[in-house]
Amino acid sequence: MKEHFQLTVADIFKRKHFEQAMVIAGNGDIQRTVKWVHVVEVTSIRNLLNGQELILSTGVAWKDNVELFVSMVKEFIENNAAGLCLEIGTYLSEVPDEVIAMANEHQFPIIIFQKEVPFVEITQDIHSVIINQQYQKISDLENYSQSLNKRLLTIETYEDILQFIFSALDVLIIFKMKNQDYEFVPEINLREQDSIIHQLEGSKTQASDYIASAPIFLFGQEYAELFIYSKDIPISEYDLLILDRTATAIAQHLLRDLYVEEKKRVEEFEWLHGWLEGEHSLDDIHEYLAENGMKAKTNDAVVLITKQIPIKERVSQDVTYLKLLFRSVFEQNGFAVFFVEKRNEITFILLNHRTKKNLKERIKTAIESIQDSDFIRRPSSSKIIIAAGKFIHSVSDVHKSYRTAKETLRIQQKMTNRQIYHFYEDLHLYRLISQMSKHTDLKELSSEYLQPVIQYDQKYNGKLLETLKAYLECSGSKQETSNKLFIVRQTLYHRLQKLENLLGEDFMEHEKRVAIEFMLLVHDYLSAPQVGEANQAR
Repeated sequence: MKEHFQLTVADIFKRKHFEQAMVIAGNGDIQRTVKWVHVVEVTSIRNLLNGQELILSTGVAWKDNVELFVSMVKEFIENNAAGLCLEIGTYLSEVPDEVIAMANEHQFPIIIFQKEVPFVEITQDIHSVIINQQYQKISDLENYSQSLNKRLLTIETYEDILQFIFSALDVLIIFKMKNQDYEFVPEINLREQDSIIHQLEGSKTQASDYIASAPIFLFGQEYAELFIYSKDIPISEYDLLILDRTATAIAQHLLRDLYVEEKKRVEEFEWLHGWLEGEHSLDDIHEYLAENGMKAKTNDAVVLITKQIPIKERVSQDVTYLKLLFRSVFEQNGFAVFFVEKRNEITFILLNHRTKKNLKERIKTAIESIQDSDFIRRPSSSKIIIAAGKFIHSVSDVHKSYRTAKETLRIQQKMTNRQIYHFYEDLHLYRLISQMSKHTDLKELSSEYLQPVIQYDQKYNGKLLETLKAYLECSGSKQETSNKLFIVRQTLYHRLQKLENLLGEDFMEHEKRVAIEFMLLVHDYLSAPQVGEANQAR
């Protein structure tokens, strides 16, 4: 390391009034850091020390009590004092053997003055050194920050920043992007790398004075981590401040790179839109993927559409950062991401890079992570709808997944007051209802079966429709139905009798029962408010 701005007990011996001073105990640890000087002439100081103070004393409070003397030195040691300086001659004639033995056991420096010394001058002298060092630390830190900020305007890669912090601290710099290997500045051999990586992993559970790290967050997620490693000298506060500022600079640089990269992708819109519409051949698609550094054998894919429903006037930057958020989260979950933006919709093409065994679960995890992000959850954020199409096994079938993703989105918007289904394959009968609604008057068809029950509920508030749904969901079990509705058996029997009167005694026979269950789904689908209406209601 270059400069640590740390005054040690050993440095104190170079100061005025310490020419004749002598270390009588704890000589092996005179490199202790001194952060302040404290004059102590009392019998207890446990609550007055913050650690690393050099204690000056004449010993007047302990001169006739060896036990009290030992107790005071024990307090100094427990409170991590830097050392004890005693004036011999005025009140103390010698330091008890018990005190020296304790100090040696804990490597706690005890220094004696053979004659009277001016504690005020010593305090002023050492404090001036400490204050000047602190001022120099702040000055150097400011110079470092200004130089780093200037370099950020011209540097091309984050490796330049790593070289810059190495030049400032002269310690080993380690950098790790999430899901990537460790990088070392300067380069070291593989054997040393393995040893240091093992120490880095250990420092996560047990703190080390020779290792410090700073996480680098982008969009509320840890994107990378920066480490400094010192082989021989403990890491100082100054080193930690430099580390923190450098981590911030790297985050800014990475964010700038991501933003510039995102801007370039706008030029790809036309090609990607053609891909979604099925206009490109398989060879063209593989060629495009190869140009983007992806293996031609990447086949498993899915199209995901996200739609923003503005709650307040949308900030112009929202879309750009939303795209960055989606890209970052899905890439961390094993997908290559392409997208097309159109009005308030963003269509993402997700190409799977891992085993397809847990494909759906990884997409679920990513969606949950996005929905829990600070960017999405902030009060001014737009409402986000996320819809995934069918999973495909050839990149030439992306248009099929796109078509079904649009259908999923359409059903989601229709079913805003029901359970959210993100995946096309989870919609089941709602897919059939959606298709039928384009060609058939489902309202009239639903009324044919359910109108008597609906009219009865409207007139008498009989809760028959609710009872019918529960009874069918419980497969005709009266006990389960009464438990689900929190009603007594007699009330259920009364309602079931009413349903028989309105629907016919055969309403639980197979074919009629299936038709009624289907019409209940149709009723839910038709009675759900549209997204725009739901927003206005808010």
